[in-house]
Amino acid sequence: MTDGTGSRATPTPPTSAAVARRAGVSRATVSYVLNGQAAGRVGARTQARVRAAAEELGYVPHAAARTLRSGRGNIVLLAAPADTAPVFGPLFTHFLAGFQTALHHLGYTGVLHGAPAGSPMAAARAWAELRPAAVLTLHGPPLDAPAVELLHRSGTAAVLTHGPSAPPGAHCLLLDQREAGLRAGEHLLARARRRIGVVRPAEPGLADWAERRLAGVRDAAAGHPGAEVRPLGLARTEESAAALAAAWPQLGLDAVFAYNDEYAMLLMRALQDAGHTIGADGPDRLAVVGADDLLPARLLRPRLTSVRADITPPEQIAGLVAALIRDPATAPVTHRLGTFRVEARESG
Repeated sequence: MTDGTGSRATPTPPTSAAVARRAGVSRATVSYVLNGQAAGRVGARTQARVRAAAEELGYVPHAAARTLRSGRGNIVLLAAPADTAPVFGPLFTHFLAGFQTALHHLGYTGVLHGAPAGSPMAAARAWAELRPAAVLTLHGPPLDAPAVELLHRSGTAAVLTHGPSAPPGAHCLLLDQREAGLRAGEHLLARARRRIGVVRPAEPGLADWAERRLAGVRDAAAGHPGAEVRPLGLARTEESAAALAAAWPQLGLDAVFAYNDEYAMLLMRALQDAGHTIGADGPDRLAVVGADDLLPARLLRPRLTSVRADITPPEQIAGLVAALIRDPATAPVTHRLGTFRVEARESG
């Protein structure tokens, strides 16, 4: 079908009125059936007839119209950087897939939204336009109290923000990055390492987690007189890793916590190329620890010691969000997303 100029015309979508005519019922009945409100109102045969008519016509309920009627949609908005890969890595991708699937089974749609780089209020306004049922901020600057209040006034039932703390009116989701550094530091110190380097990635978006992990290593070292913790800048390039490896003799370090497995693998290879021996045993060996416990890190030689996060199952988090949407008056508390532990291998 064309519009007379040779261009293909945009078809008019079928309406609920058309479904009602095809099924021989009222529009109210169609609304009850297709919006999941038919129980106790519409018989099973009529429900089947309405669904069959909707399928034949290709009718899909209009989400925006439903939102206007109820004041709230079924979107669970996940606010994260536009490019999540450098920040979260593959573990987040796996969690996100499970979380969105669990939300779908509960009747919600998880939408990943690139968090605006402006003020918390600017971010809240952008999110409020979508009338989400819930907002989860996964990274970046935390929301403040006025931003949370704006979201609630716009109809958002639940606001959850990443820790270590949350503003009034918001629940806190806590995966304590300081604990990751603490576990790495405790592990290295227990193996008589006293001069520990801690990688601070040069890539944007990682500074917040990197500083917390560095603080955790420093906390671990505080109980060991003579222990030294030194920050190390490293970009995710072979050139940067080679430069750091070349400077290693002047640094005088006997161990490194390399932020995560990707930086650990990069630096470990550069250190080996520069003639250093990697390993947990012996004063002449450098101990290397990563984080995330990725499969490629286990394939290295020596195998990489890594700090592993034991994350709460995504189905459980989705259930929590659904419960908070149903009962928005629930008093905000801190919900732990998991804990950290060290998977000790040959590298450190």
